[in-house]
Amino acid sequence: MTTSEITSGDAARSYGALSANLCTGGKYITLYAIALIFVWIGAMKFTAYEAAAIEGLVASSPFVSWLYPILGQRGAAALIGVIEISGAILLFARPWSPRAGIAGAAIVLATTATTVSFLFSAPGWEPSLGGFPALSVVPGQFLLKDIAIFGAALWIAGDAYRDIT
Repeated sequence: MTTSEITSGDAARSYGALSANLCTGGKYITLYAIALIFVWIGAMKFTAYEAAAIEGLVASSPFVSWLYPILGQRGAAALIGVIEISGAILLFARPWSPRAGIAGAAIVLATTATTVSFLFSAPGWEPSLGGFPALSVVPGQFLLKDIAIFGAALWIAGDAYRDIT
């Protein structure tokens, strides 16, 4: 074996190790970032400020508007907060329990699918720019990030499911 063959083999192993480390780091950053986002936003749902801020979105949704007549503004927001925090806790437990990871990811998937639907039920297009496809800042651009969170939650669910099987 020549020196260049040994060196190129070492480089390949080094790049392989770097790739594995980057993937592992990305996996945990993604997992814990989504969990942090959900625990933080979920906790905010217990404030009058956040309950009022989401009212237009929730009230315009065919999927969750029914919460207001039953629970009122603050009760509906608190229920949403409990769901979001529950998903976060389950995601935080993912490294020790793949089943918890799947359950947490399922909550995030359902939540983000609902919030992405607000793009179609709430006024999300900026009329001063001619409407579609110009997104308003709120709720349009604010909700668009949930598509990426949905994809990350789908990946977390698949990763956790692989660990179970």
